[in-house]
Amino acid sequence: MSTNARNIGSSILLGLVAVSAAAQAPIIYPAKGQTAEQQQKDEGECAAWAKQTTGVDPVALAAAPAPAPAAAAAPAEPQQTGPQGERMKGAVRGAAAGAIVGEVVDNDAGGGAAAGAAVGAVAGGSRARRDRRHQQETAAQQQEQATAQNQAAQDQAEAQKQQQLATYQRANAACLEGRGYVLK
Repeated sequence: MSTNARNIGSSILLGLVAVSAAAQAPIIYPAKGQTAEQQQKDEGECAAWAKQTTGVDPVALAAAPAPAPAAAAAPAEPQQTGPQGERMKGAVRGAAAGAIVGEVVDNDAGGGAAAGAAVGAVAGGSRARRDRRHQQETAAQQQEQATAQNQAAQDQAEAQKQQQLATYQRANAACLEGRGYVLK
């Protein structure tokens, strides 16, 4: 994901948290005839008390950036022996086996070695392709796991933020109710 896309995503998330916090703010009714000025003063004092008591500043919490995704570990580059390297190894193994078989079967070690080398080269190329495919699948699985871990960390951070905000709001509500306001 590009840095711009990540920044846009973070801005959207920040906006949603702020809207969510505002949507969760209670309606405050002055049940004991408090004036608008008194209500404003009480709300400010209760907000300060809730912040001090809980250690949560909802403004800072809403402005805090979303946790940046951890850098995914780059998959290790597969060890390249090249197609010729695996084929060469296969050809050598095949030639050795073919020489033995050729000597035993028709007393022609050279012909057996040549045939074995051809078969071994094909088998070595096949083995190299299979190994590369396995390495690519393993790298893809590791990338998926890293992505899932990043998402889980972001979800956990968001849940913790929401829990802190709820704690602050409970403290603020308790203060306001203690001063004679009804919250809905």
